[in-house]
Amino acid sequence: MRLGYINYLNCFPFYYHMFHVAPVPGVEVVPAYPSTLNQMIINGTLDMSPISSAAYAEGNDTLQLLPDFCLSSIGYVRSVILASKKPIEMLDNCTVGLSSASQTSVVLLKILLQKYYGVLPRYAGSDPYATLHNLDAKLVIGNEAMMHEDEPVPYIYDLGDLWLQKTGYPVVFAVFAVRNDAIPAYSRTIDAVCTSYRTSLETLYTNPAQLIAHARLRYPEIAYDIAHYYSLLKFEFTQQLKEALLHYYALAAALQLLPHVSSLQFYGR
Repeated sequence: MRLGYINYLNCFPFYYHMFHVAPVPGVEVVPAYPSTLNQMIINGTLDMSPISSAAYAEGNDTLQLLPDFCLSSIGYVRSVILASKKPIEMLDNCTVGLSSASQTSVVLLKILLQKYYGVLPRYAGSDPYATLHNLDAKLVIGNEAMMHEDEPVPYIYDLGDLWLQKTGYPVVFAVFAVRNDAIPAYSRTIDAVCTSYRTSLETLYTNPAQLIAHARLRYPEIAYDIAHYYSLLKFEFTQQLKEALLHYYALAAALQLLPHVSSLQFYGR
């Protein structure tokens, strides 16, 4: 079975046990940006993967979600930011670079700017390491948002914090999906991966120093305190977070940014 891995610090707590303690038999792990994993699971070159929440809206007829796991924050998260030369309310008709690494945060930013700040910038695709040289603002996510900036940035906005302020809801940045057609062949392996995820998260809660030491070795470019960063994230897909995700989908559909999603389909044996 081919299993995706978001190659960012935030996803590592799910994979620590699999990477450093006990690999799951029969599993090939494919590390990549979220946007790449999104495409791979939709086109069938992955069987199971964490993906951008926005990608589930586009492929929900072929996917089921793991009911217990997600990548979320309630407010401030620090790894999804808008870096800007101007105040956010002054970005109308300005050029905003959108990171090609993910979909959820792109849609999140567009909702915030259009619905809550009343501005319509000119959007331009940008690579994850884009500078502000030819941009008025840029969306930066994941590890790239937690590195030292090489250029002065007058305004930095944390999108998780803005979303909570404006909507009252947390953000579910990523969900864990399995293809419908992979379930008959790989149900036992899927269950084994879920068990590995739970064991790994338990290590984060009971022996965080061990997991964090490996995270530092894997991602030495991170400039921020990893233990504090992990304390900001939510990994369990609670009922509150499921409701928050459906609210995100409703706002995105109202602005025609994503297809309508009326319910979440969950994997279960």
